[in-house]
Amino acid sequence: MSNAKISIRFFDDREVRAVWDEQNAKWWFSVLDIVALLTDQDEYSKTRNYWKYLKAKLKKENSQVVSATTQLKFLAPDGKKRLADMLDYAGIIALGKEFPGKKANRFIDWFTFSDESIDGKSKIKAYAMFESSFINSIEVGTAKGLQQIHAYLFGGLYDFAGQIRQKIFRKAVFILRYRAF
Repeated sequence: MSNAKISIRFFDDREVRAVWDEQNAKWWFSVLDIVALLTDQDEYSKTRNYWKYLKAKLKKENSQVVSATTQLKFLAPDGKKRLADMLDYAGIIALGKEFPGKKANRFIDWFTFSDESIDGKSKIKAYAMFESSFINSIEVGTAKGLQQIHAYLFGGLYDFAGQIRQKIFRKAVFILRYRAF
């Protein structure tokens, strides 16, 4: 998968990385990313240990989640390509159901995507933006232009639409901490 298509999606400001499998025509998603966001864990080693424990428990129960897991080379937080546990669409939904609580339910709703989700509504707005004359009034190549696009796509969906956020993303902090030591 040297020329693999990579996708990074965000759920509650947490990365969910995916890689496209051209041969099987499907996306594979990082299990550790999903375990980290469902457990609100920022530390890579703790997330890995939690997944190791859960994987062993599910294996004892003959869960199909474990048998559906595959390993692919994927960019790790330290910047090196390493084998990582990955699941396809159905596997991620099954994994999400192993976690109790509202967050897991919200994650599954987000992951399964619908026109009523924020992603669905912003996609509809994106099509409308390209069909309208608004697209011609955007300042191309500027921060203001990006803010205009963001405000159009996410206005009414997020209170920060069109604004430059001052929030530091968790993954960036982790990478900075990791490289500092």
